[in-house]
Amino acid sequence: MDYLDMTLTEVLDALNAGEVTSQTLVKLCFDKIKQTEELNALNSTYFDMAMARAKELDERRANGQKLGALGGVPVVLKDNINLIGTKTTCASKFLQNFVSPYNATVAQKLIDADAIVIGKANMDEFAMGSSNENSAFGPVKNPVDTTRVPGGSSGGSAATVAAKQCFASLGTDTGGSIREPSSFCGVVGIKPTYGRVSRYGVVAFASSLDQVGPITRSVKDNALMLNVLAGQDPMDMTSSNQPVEDFTSKLDAGVKGIKIGVAKQFFTDALSSEVRQSLETALDWYKQNGAEIVEVDLPSLDTALAVYYILSSAEAASNLARFDGVKYGVRANQYDDVVDLYFKSRTQGFGKEVKRRIMLGNYVLSSGYYDAFYRKAKRVQKVIRNEFTNALQNCDVLISPTTANPAFKLGEKTNDHVAMYLTDIFTVPINIAGVPALSIPCGKNSEGLPIGMQIIGKHFDEATIYQVANAFEQSHKEDK
Repeated sequence: MDYLDMTLTEVLDALNAGEVTSQTLVKLCFDKIKQTEELNALNSTYFDMAMARAKELDERRANGQKLGALGGVPVVLKDNINLIGTKTTCASKFLQNFVSPYNATVAQKLIDADAIVIGKANMDEFAMGSSNENSAFGPVKNPVDTTRVPGGSSGGSAATVAAKQCFASLGTDTGGSIREPSSFCGVVGIKPTYGRVSRYGVVAFASSLDQVGPITRSVKDNALMLNVLAGQDPMDMTSSNQPVEDFTSKLDAGVKGIKIGVAKQFFTDALSSEVRQSLETALDWYKQNGAEIVEVDLPSLDTALAVYYILSSAEAASNLARFDGVKYGVRANQYDDVVDLYFKSRTQGFGKEVKRRIMLGNYVLSSGYYDAFYRKAKRVQKVIRNEFTNALQNCDVLISPTTANPAFKLGEKTNDHVAMYLTDIFTVPINIAGVPALSIPCGKNSEGLPIGMQIIGKHFDEATIYQVANAFEQSHKEDK
């Protein structure tokens, strides 16, 4: 029995039945990490810490103590999530030696649920990127095809799950950074409703858009992980007090009577023929199994990408101002005065993409351009939010492609920034609207590369998304 082939929920059953120990699982995960180290999916690993934790949990289980919802399962955090005593680098030279002095709320919730954190996942620097090629520690490779990107910015988080180095991981999603890697690597990833999960202790990129979410190998695993992560946090004033339901409660309810909205704006010329075919086949399956397909209209969808890059860059410029070489992080060795210290430290510490977005952000916030760009983008954001709200009044979920194409080659778009930004065309609107969305595999192209389907729900209705996704997944298990 290869326990690494099991889903998180399956291995939990094996643990509870006494078939395997957490110590064995940790050893298996680290063996797999060593076998697949060429993927460069992890920036740091914690074997001794993980084994000590596994031993403790095994003893508690052997003594008949009840463990938490994730009792003894190895998981990975994205490298922008603080875990006390471990490095949190954000895949940047600026923070390459920074050690977390406290736990992020999501990290603490995993610990409280008795999960075992075994490492931190590689990522695009400060979560800025769509291919995981912006990391200061080298690009992550896609486990499905190592000549291709895993998607970004949570590329390491998706790759480590797809490569079976762990049973689940956490990513962050500002404009598609959980869903795009999940699509490219053939795993399941959700961006919850904005405010559903605490951001406390997560290094900020764009505070009004960032959201933490789980990446797993099955829909049920994902729902279980969100059960652990969701809820109001007094340390995060943007976290919602909306009650947290059991996201696994409707998993087996099927799709009969479910209304699925499809917007023509999601099926543009940018969509590859194979992705379009996979989506149409999936929609046909839903229709044949009792769902109703309805047309909806999202006329302002094509403005979302411009709105995103204005708002996210503006917030990034503000958030990253704290990295000045004074309090923590890289500090230039030679400088003339404090201004020169800031300039040289930031020049040496930040990569090109981060610098590009900081400059864009400062530009749109500057005197004379604030009204022309930032204020206007905020107004268009309201329009987009209202369009999603209105569309979802006529249906239970929306379905779209996650990405226009499967994973592209490493280096293919590194010199074409517009082409790189356009890879987020179907994911960015979700963050702008603040609604939840999940990416689930819905097929493969002629080269065997995964194709992702995005299921979009109403605010705080992740349970229905999981219901719709699980029905499809259960009937297509043989396609994996």
